[in-house]
Amino acid sequence: MNLKTIAEKAGVSTATVSNVINGNYHKVSEETRKRVEAIIRETDYQPSVMARALSKKATKTIGLIIPYVGADEDFMINAYYAYVIGAVEQLARSRGYYLMLRCTTEAKEILPLLEAWQLDGAIFLGVFEKEAREIVRKFSAPAVFIDTYTEDDKIVSVGIDDYRGGYLSARYLISKGHRRLALVSPQTGEGVIRERYMGFSDACRESGIDFGEEDVFLSDALFQTASNIGQDIVLSGRGYTAIATMSDQVAMQMMVGIRQCGVRIPEDISIIGFDNVPEGAYAYPRLTTVEQDYRTKALVAGEYLIRMIEGDRQVTAHEKLPVRIKERDSVHAL
Repeated sequence: MNLKTIAEKAGVSTATVSNVINGNYHKVSEETRKRVEAIIRETDYQPSVMARALSKKATKTIGLIIPYVGADEDFMINAYYAYVIGAVEQLARSRGYYLMLRCTTEAKEILPLLEAWQLDGAIFLGVFEKEAREIVRKFSAPAVFIDTYTEDDKIVSVGIDDYRGGYLSARYLISKGHRRLALVSPQTGEGVIRERYMGFSDACRESGIDFGEEDVFLSDALFQTASNIGQDIVLSGRGYTAIATMSDQVAMQMMVGIRQCGVRIPEDISIIGFDNVPEGAYAYPRLTTVEQDYRTKALVAGEYLIRMIEGDRQVTAHEKLPVRIKERDSVHAL
């Protein structure tokens, strides 16, 4: 597979394909760009690594890839992403690098384009282990993964102790006298969400709390969804006195739905978030949360990547940063 073949399949010139590969989107229509990128993904086209090595000069550009973002989704609805991006960009700028940001439906889909863009390295946010292994195998530049769970020594990863975060969330609520707990979560599968869920479940079991799948409410980060889930929980008739969430954003959005039902926070029902984004300190009531240092996490990942770019290819790390409870006003002691 080469540029000419891709051009023929797409019905465009090789120059157009080159413009798409090199990110010169202002020179092609959006429809053409999507068609060419689809063919690149389908054919798994990658420029010759040897040719890249012979021609490559340091671009002083690193990529930040946010996967599992649908074509019609706006990643900025997730405040956590915004703060991680800000921290990585600040580090890159301070070290003389430029940052290229790209969202994609699946992490591995971006590989052919990353090679063509000749990035010096890339940070991947929240990639599952299987895709991380494929990226490391196929991507010729250094890569570091944030929030990827793996024990593979070929993968450099930085995250937090998500299991402990879930565990602390439940233990804190239980210590305040709550015994009917609801958990609001994205779909549990593997990685970060699974670890937090397991920590929460184990803490409930150790304390003799009756907690099961029927107490888990699925929600994405969209305002309307989270607000509706807040209503569903308080109107469920199950007697919940406290709600734990997987993100501050969801917690704050749920507060709206809870209040629409005439229920007071925390007098009638308590709620705890996760992440400690700055907005939680301004919510009403101020949000109690599981605090992670997402800024340090992003900076550590960036430092590892720059070390690798600048010649240290022996970096190995599966670093987990600590979490703790940030107590404010949204949890009431019974």
